[in-house]
Amino acid sequence: MGEAPSVSVIVVTRDRPRLLADALGSVVAQSPPPLELRVGDDGGGSAAAVVESLALLEVTLLPLGCGHAGAARNAAAAGARGDLLAFLDDDDLWKPGHLAGLLNAFHDPAVGFAWRDCDIVREHLRPDGARVPIERRTLARDWDEVLMRRDDYLPPSSWGVRRDVFMALGGFDEAFRYSEDWDFALRAAGATRVRRVPGVTVEVRLRDVAPDVAGGAASHAANASASFNLERLDCLRRLAERHGFDTPVPKTFWEVALALSEAADP
Repeated sequence: MGEAPSVSVIVVTRDRPRLLADALGSVVAQSPPPLELRVGDDGGGSAAAVVESLALLEVTLLPLGCGHAGAARNAAAAGARGDLLAFLDDDDLWKPGHLAGLLNAFHDPAVGFAWRDCDIVREHLRPDGARVPIERRTLARDWDEVLMRRDDYLPPSSWGVRRDVFMALGGFDEAFRYSEDWDFALRAAGATRVRRVPGVTVEVRLRDVAPDVAGGAASHAANASASFNLERLDCLRRLAERHGFDTPVPKTFWEVALALSEAADP
C-alpha cells in the first residue's frame, strides 16, 4: 500500500460565524489532520475572527463574492494542494474519524469519488446561538443509479473527490445555483469509480426557523436547500434534461431521508 493521499478541506461560509466555528472545530478534531483547510468567505468578512482562533492547521482564508455555493466552492478549491478534496458546509459537522474513513476508499487508485454515511438533523437555533437537535434520520446508501435519478441522497459534506477528477470535470457547474452538488455527483459517477465508506461520520444540520443568531439577517442562518423557489425548480428541470430523467420533485435531504426510511419499513 502506497503513501496515503493528502487532503484539502474546502469550507465555504456566508455570515454565519457561530455555525462556522462548530464546523471548523470538527475539522480540527480529525486524525490524521488534513494537509490544509481552505475557507471561502462569501459574505461580509465575518469568518476572519473564527479562522484566526484556529490552531494546528494550515488555513487559507479566501474573501469571495460569488453569491452561490457552487461557484464559491470552485473558487475555494482553486489552488488546493491536496490529492483529495473534502467538502464541508459551514452549518454541518464531521465526527472524529470522518477523513480517515474517506482515505480508505482512495487507497484504490481507480476510485475518484467517495462518501460516508450521514445523519440528517433537524435543529433549532436558540437566540443565544445554542443548537438544539430536534430529530434525526440516517442516509446510508451505496450508489444507486435509479434512486439518484429521483432523489439526491449524497450531501456534499459527506464527499471526498480526487482533485484531478474534480478539475477534469470542471468542478461544480456554476450555471446551477441549486442542485449543483447533485449534478456533480452524477457526472462524477459517469467519469470514475465511486465508493461508499459505511459508517455515520457526518451530521447535516437543517433549520426550520432561523432566528438572528449572528448579527445578520435571519436568512443567513437558514438552509438554501429548503428554499423551493422558481430558480431552484428551474435548476431541477435543467438537471433532469442534462442527465436524461424526469424532473424530480424538490426535496430537502430531510425529506429524502424520511422517504427512504418509510420505504424500508415493512
